[in-house]
Amino acid sequence: MTFVLVAGHDVAISSPDKVFFPSRGETKLDLVEYYLAVAEPLMRTMGGRPVLMQRFPRGAGGPSFFQKRVPDTIPDWLVTTTVSTVNGTPSRALVIADLAHVAWAVNLACLGFHVWPFLADTPEYADELRLDLDPQPGTGFAQAVKAAHELRALLSELGLVAYPKTTGKRGLHVYMRLQPRWDSYQVRAAAVAVARELERRRPDLITAAWWKEERGKRIFVDYNQNAPHKTVFGAWSVRDRVTGPVSTPLSWDEFDDVTPDSLDLASVPGRLAALGDPWAEINAHPQSLEPLLAMHERDMAAGLMDAPWPPVYPKQPNEPDRVAPSRARTD
Repeated sequence: MTFVLVAGHDVAISSPDKVFFPSRGETKLDLVEYYLAVAEPLMRTMGGRPVLMQRFPRGAGGPSFFQKRVPDTIPDWLVTTTVSTVNGTPSRALVIADLAHVAWAVNLACLGFHVWPFLADTPEYADELRLDLDPQPGTGFAQAVKAAHELRALLSELGLVAYPKTTGKRGLHVYMRLQPRWDSYQVRAAAVAVARELERRRPDLITAAWWKEERGKRIFVDYNQNAPHKTVFGAWSVRDRVTGPVSTPLSWDEFDDVTPDSLDLASVPGRLAALGDPWAEINAHPQSLEPLLAMHERDMAAGLMDAPWPPVYPKQPNEPDRVAPSRARTD
């Protein structure tokens, strides 16, 4: 047992020498030290937000489980909040109030954090738009980069600023910090409008198709990552692969110089120290969702229905039938 002083709290780290990442041998304590090294930018993006913990008792590459509820026995300083699942079930979730909360979760073998799109103090407002650029079979990171630049161009036309990051896998996430005025239903509607507009502009590269059989070799803009109660893998969080890849914020001119596999818990702290945080201004100027909601209203006025929702959600107003096109043609 080792105790680490973090944010004024002595956090117990059991089995600190346990190897979490077999590729280079980084341990549980190494992971704590990684998060301490990226503390300021991590708190900028995750601070004050509820998180869903994904725990890997045997380390990266081993079996895992999601833990939405914190254990019954916790330190008296630990901050929690109540969140709801899709079916309305309440859960007591961890809030990243400071880095001690991160270290406490790492001690439970949490390798990464799946973050809710709101602050625990204002759960009624989703203050992040998260656009997930998901490579489909036959595409990869290079195509996701091209799609990200198309997305940036669209948002720039509307006077909006976006912040990209790697997912820690093959894709990209692009974030917008929002004014606290809209709920998740409105943010999702804006994401649907963005996905559809990008598909109109670059149908060869980008798709908004929910059904996999319709996507082809294109980048899918997963608008449903903004559905109520959805979490997204957090910026600066370490993935569960044995090499320890990091979901790393980037500036827009860096894509040609990096590959996702080069961004890991061994390299990212030095890179941050040398280059600074490319998301340093993300909280400085919260933005309006209205230009994107206007696009949504335009699409609805033109006769489009809502885009399909995931199957775990109740049927929504103006949603098409949840039937794959190939199946619908044979019914």
